Amino acid sequence: QVQLVESGGGLVQAGASLRLSCAASGGTYTIRVMGWFRQAPGKEREFVAAFAWRGTSTDYADSVKGRFTISRDNAKNTLYLQINTLKPEDTAVYYCAAGTNWASRLRDLDYNYWGRGTQVTVSS
Repeated sequence: QVQLVESGGGLVQAGASLRLSCAASGGTYTIRVMGWFRQAPGKEREFVAAFAWRGTSTDYADSVKGRFTISRDNAKNTLYLQINTLKPEDTAVYYCAAGTNWASRLRDLDYNYWGRGTQVTVSS
């Protein structure tokens, strides 16, 4: 069993930056991919970014390329999401997820473990 705990969300103004963190614990040896998803009010949860946990590959949704950066600290078993130049449309609950198949990284249903999410609210 893997436990994921997100942190770093908040209320910020447009143009600001945030760094979200996701601390993983438990059976992390089973993880092959970790990802960030977000869900805005009234919308479906969407893929944001993913990191191959045993390698260096990353992937991003087209809508966030250039502004979001996913990274990790192996020693701390922690995943990060650096978000720059925040926009009001980035307002959402951001979820961290862990899975066992890099090839399925875009589909939320293929992730096995989820955090409770952290709220990001961007005011204009």
